[in-house]
Amino acid sequence: MELTAAQYTKLAAKSAPKSPAVADCVKAFLVGGTICTVGQLLIFAGDALGLQERMANMLCTVSLIALSILLTGLGWYSKIAKHAGAGTLVPITGFANAIAAPAIEFKSEGLVLGLSAQMFVIAGPVIVYGTVASVIYGLIYLLIQLM
Repeated sequence: MELTAAQYTKLAAKSAPKSPAVADCVKAFLVGGTICTVGQLLIFAGDALGLQERMANMLCTVSLIALSILLTGLGWYSKIAKHAGAGTLVPITGFANAIAAPAIEFKSEGLVLGLSAQMFVIAGPVIVYGTVASVIYGLIYLLIQLM
């Protein structure tokens, strides 16, 4: 039996699970907001300890990366992400997870061929395209400034 595109779309829509979009958005907002709140609390803690603003910001960054990697290693990050969805993609924690998860998954293959080689499987394209995009945007900005 051959289906037309319209019939296939109708059949796929009928059998696809319904997504609770509003609930998913609320969960993502709450988890992402919690991650950002923890970061802000770390900055406040650095200020309270008498650190310079730059050092307090560094404390926040390093702590969020370490916490994200720890949660990834314990297998909790994926459980949180399962419920929070995009809320766990706050750039610094999401990127740390994207690097740590493949490294942990392939650690049994050894330090060089497993851990080191697989670490950037997910994050590598992000780094490459981010670098290329920033060069292109920089050139465009330079051309605009020269005009």
